[in-house]
Amino acid sequence: MSAKAISEAKGKELLNKFLNGSVKNKFAIVKEDTDIESLTSQHSWLESEKLVCKPDQLIKRRGKLGLIKAGADFYGIKEWLGNKLGKEFHIGACKGRLKNFIIEPFVQHQQNEEFYICIYSHRTADTILFHHEGGIDIGDVDAKAVKLEVPVGSDLTEDRIKSTLLTNAPDNSKECLIKFILSLYTAYRDLHFTYLEINPLVFTGGKIYILDLAAKIDQCAEYLCKAKWGEVEFPPPFGRDALPEVEFPPPFGRDALPEEAYIAELDAKSGASLKLTILNKSGRIWTMVAGGGASVIYADTICDLGGTSELANYGEYSGAPSEQQTYEYAKTLLGLMTEQIHPDGKILIVGGGIANFTNVAATFKGIVRALREYQQKLIEGKVAIYVRRAGPNYQEGLRIMRELGNTLGVPIHVFGPETHMTSIVSMALGKKEIPQSPKQMHTTANFLLPTGGSPSSSRRESLSEVKTSSKTSSLSQVVTGDQSGIRATTTLFTNRTKCIIWGMQQRAVQGMLDFDYVCSRKDPSVVAMIYPFTGDHKQKFYWGHKEILIPVYKSMADAMGKHPTADVLVSFASLRSAYDSTVETMSYPQIKTIAIIAEGIPENLTRQLIKIADEKGVSIIGPATVGGVKPGCFKIGNTGGMLDNILASKLYRPGSVSYVSRSGGMSNELNNIISLNTNGVFEGVAIGGDRYPGTVFLDHIMRYQNEADVKMIVVLGEVGGTEEYRIIQAIKDGQITKPIVAWCIGTCAKMFTSEVQFGHAGACANAEAETAVEKNKALKEVGCHVPTSFDELGQVIGDLYKKLVNDGVIVPQEEVPPPTVPMDFTWARELGLIRKPASFMTSICDERGQELLYAGIPITDIFKEDMGIGGVLSLLWFQRRLPRYATKFIEMCLMVTADHGPAVSGAHNTIVCARAGKDLVSSLASGLLTIGDRFGGALDAAAKQFSDAYESKLIPMEFVNQMRKEGKLIMGIGHRVKSINNPDKRVVILRDYAQKNFPLTPLLDYASEVEKITTSKKPNLILNVDGFIGVAFVDLLNNCGCFTREESKDFVDIGALNGLFVLGRSMGFIGHFLDQKRLKQGLYRHPWDDISYIMPETTGLMGTDTDNV
Repeated sequence: MSAKAISEAKGKELLNKFLNGSVKNKFAIVKEDTDIESLTSQHSWLESEKLVCKPDQLIKRRGKLGLIKAGADFYGIKEWLGNKLGKEFHIGACKGRLKNFIIEPFVQHQQNEEFYICIYSHRTADTILFHHEGGIDIGDVDAKAVKLEVPVGSDLTEDRIKSTLLTNAPDNSKECLIKFILSLYTAYRDLHFTYLEINPLVFTGGKIYILDLAAKIDQCAEYLCKAKWGEVEFPPPFGRDALPEVEFPPPFGRDALPEEAYIAELDAKSGASLKLTILNKSGRIWTMVAGGGASVIYADTICDLGGTSELANYGEYSGAPSEQQTYEYAKTLLGLMTEQIHPDGKILIVGGGIANFTNVAATFKGIVRALREYQQKLIEGKVAIYVRRAGPNYQEGLRIMRELGNTLGVPIHVFGPETHMTSIVSMALGKKEIPQSPKQMHTTANFLLPTGGSPSSSRRESLSEVKTSSKTSSLSQVVTGDQSGIRATTTLFTNRTKCIIWGMQQRAVQGMLDFDYVCSRKDPSVVAMIYPFTGDHKQKFYWGHKEILIPVYKSMADAMGKHPTADVLVSFASLRSAYDSTVETMSYPQIKTIAIIAEGIPENLTRQLIKIADEKGVSIIGPATVGGVKPGCFKIGNTGGMLDNILASKLYRPGSVSYVSRSGGMSNELNNIISLNTNGVFEGVAIGGDRYPGTVFLDHIMRYQNEADVKMIVVLGEVGGTEEYRIIQAIKDGQITKPIVAWCIGTCAKMFTSEVQFGHAGACANAEAETAVEKNKALKEVGCHVPTSFDELGQVIGDLYKKLVNDGVIVPQEEVPPPTVPMDFTWARELGLIRKPASFMTSICDERGQELLYAGIPITDIFKEDMGIGGVLSLLWFQRRLPRYATKFIEMCLMVTADHGPAVSGAHNTIVCARAGKDLVSSLASGLLTIGDRFGGALDAAAKQFSDAYESKLIPMEFVNQMRKEGKLIMGIGHRVKSINNPDKRVVILRDYAQKNFPLTPLLDYASEVEKITTSKKPNLILNVDGFIGVAFVDLLNNCGCFTREESKDFVDIGALNGLFVLGRSMGFIGHFLDQKRLKQGLYRHPWDDISYIMPETTGLMGTDTDNV
């Protein structure tokens, strides 16, 4: 949602900081957990002034409801709050607890000193309403108040305020009111308010007081206004990170649940959209719907079929959430759903339209995980699940959902695009029979499967090719009449359209090229890409079977200059950069159409874009859209989904039906519905779900009206806004004569007792006329074909199409099969259609999911259970979760091998390299390369020698004698400094730990006996740290119960034990590197006096006469 209501206290706080010309508001906030007695220490005025107290919970007409206590002292306020705070209160059909109040000083004044002022924004201007008689009895403000329009991009002046708004205001107040209104409007605009109402506004004693206030701000402007919205006296640089969040309270009558807050938190951290509103926690019907528009339609259908009182929730997930995000969403929903048992069982509707780019299988895997987790509770609750979904990889998604139905223990009914989107609601509510074997679509991945006849027998035939003859000239006519604001009805796309893509969106570009190819275009529609974050280069794409290169430019000027025929720009810029990049785009006259995909652009910036576009004659599709499609010509970005859906919906050639929709997801569903019931789509546009789309319904409908090949029009509107009434007026004026099938989604809005914000920012009615019910009624009255529900939309479209065919308006044409487009290798592999041997294999780590796994253990569990570095090493090296004593021994080995001074060869090499100016990695590598049998690399060799002797049943003396006879050194025996009389404390510590904690130490005992023999000959022939770790670790592997003897031997053979020394000593080498850098030691040159120069004798080396050589 974009415009969000804020509390009165927050609104007054913002005006206190940024508004001049009025008395600063003093207020105290009281909540259920507030210690009222301590308020006086924070606000001393509470004890000395008369007060007013009222709930601050977005409740309208508080005075008439008896919810304002005015003129009382602090004792009186406390007594009044005692009867109100935390108590349940009814407002019409809505009930809720009064839990948040605001206390303010009471301003004594007369009735004739009260004024009313309201500022609200709309598409082309900000409207200021002013009335000189304010207060609770103001009545119909729209009829009484004086109205002043401030067009977008213009400034408000004192003269306009005085001459327009204040004609009936008392003369003594005008000067103060002029300054106040000017300052208020400046704050309204700068703080990105979308609605601000003050009633009453009081002028008394030469001062202005703001008494009651209601406000909404544009949530999308947070990145611009965070510092201004925050509440700190000394903000850190840029004023962002340390600032508190603005709190958006829920409507009265609906408490915000922790689960809702959790989903909101997930949504804020994700690029996807995740929404959840609990309507009735005891409800029987629960929904988990993909897509903002689809979520509204499912709620509508449930209510239309009589399920209003049982609808438990409203919500949606969209924008390609990951498997983990979908799992978290589903888990949260199922947790709420299974809290209570319903005697008739519960219904879960997992619905959605045909996705454009969301991987259906990935999201369904998350849902399946959650369903398995709640299996027992679902069985206990007698839950029945109904699934309908389509889009990229939907076949795999439906397959895993059907497989789950075989084991879950509750009925799961699964359907794809062959079933109307909302049919599962009728099935779930018993209004329609559940088909045992629904008709399957003959598609897989990017291909139509052969069926012996036409590619899909369920489709009607259509026009065989795009007509670009003289008829095109009729598209350039300008609409006449009183419909101001409608731009010239030029065609947006042809089969020669060239476009530039802003953003590095290779997948979308490849989809556009595949669409071009399957439409039999002669050349690609994408001629260039703009990406400011890299230098100029080229990106490789496929044109059918052939590879092509598309240039990528850092500068927009370069892209425009080198591709002057491009007249469309598709912008994938982020919400923060979309405004600037669009303004820059409109500075190039060659661009006639811009599609803005980004969602969440602040409304003030969107209105500025619309104003500039109107001045320059540019058509903007979006923001917050997937785009549009003109079959046989051009498609924007991900519109239409994967190529399998393009083929299934016959979008590769034009039909006779054009549509316009707000919802991008529902536009793909319309493609499916139209193709199933008519000869197909001629053009379809999703104008976007934001409150102010760049082009509106009527802009596109007038184009369709003037296009000879368009025979009927489909409009999918929604609750909120008044754009549908412009269509109605155009029909009345005779400007639109072609038949229209229209439906406005959001009919369920009136059935809820508290306000619900639907999936799109613009889907919220601010007046009775903006409700979907009223719009549908008005559309039907002017002759539009309006179904009784979305469930019947396809039938109404089909009936109208048949009538037009019978009347000879539409003449079906012979079907022309499309060319075959090769499937991408990666997509084919994901669908399981092909297999390829992997070049690499791994069994220790998996980073592909939402959470990193070490040998199957999630990283969160590793920290939760405090497994430590020893536990991590045991997972990564040995693929086992070793006992705690074993992981601690690993950590001890790393500690004792970390360093042994600068004199050893590895440390010396590291130091010399560091002093030569080499980097960390190079210096570390030089030290590690010295590790071998003579330095640090004896662990494996010692383990092998002692293990072989022990397993050969040689007694220690025989082993020593055999090694001497063979002239071999016993690895792990001997030390240059330490001896039996000066033991190595590292070995002593490790030996004590092993003997106390290991189950058995047979090899260590054997090595100790060997040490007794060797030290009797020479005291420094001790079992050194390498030898000890080697033999002790063999004991650990053999006797911890986690490995077989063969596995233990394999680890020794492949060098795992030497890895302990390498890993441990790396810490010391890095320490020496950092030490040398910190001490700023210069280049090391070894002194001459420490080198013996022994040169070879030269006499006679080159003959007797060396001088003549």
